[in-house]
Amino acid sequence: MSQVVAIAIGGAAGSVLRYWMSTSVHALLGRGFPYGTLSVNVLGSLLMGFLFVIFLDRMGNDTVLRAGVLIGLLGGFTTFSAFSIETLNLIEQGAHLRAAVNAGASVLLCVAAAWIGVLLGRQL
Repeated sequence: MSQVVAIAIGGAAGSVLRYWMSTSVHALLGRGFPYGTLSVNVLGSLLMGFLFVIFLDRMGNDTVLRAGVLIGLLGGFTTFSAFSIETLNLIEQGAHLRAAVNAGASVLLCVAAAWIGVLLGRQL
């Protein structure tokens, strides 16, 4: 299988998983804050850090699988564009504090989650 096909398959699966998780989180917590996007981006960052180490240190040179999972699956699962537009929507609604919290929390939590994922991957 080529890398492009692996990325396409992974991307389709990641997008469906993002939709499912986002709508589930919004059903639980409501739509007053972009909890769905924040949750998928934090989880995706954790998985990216963890799997990056696993692929780099333990999976050898399987570039097709690595591309399918890291670029396709996790690229389709996480979404910077939704984060951006949801933050802009909060600003346009006059919810400046919520917009700032979303922007700050997204960056800090995603970087922290990726770091934790890397640490967990190194512990295996």
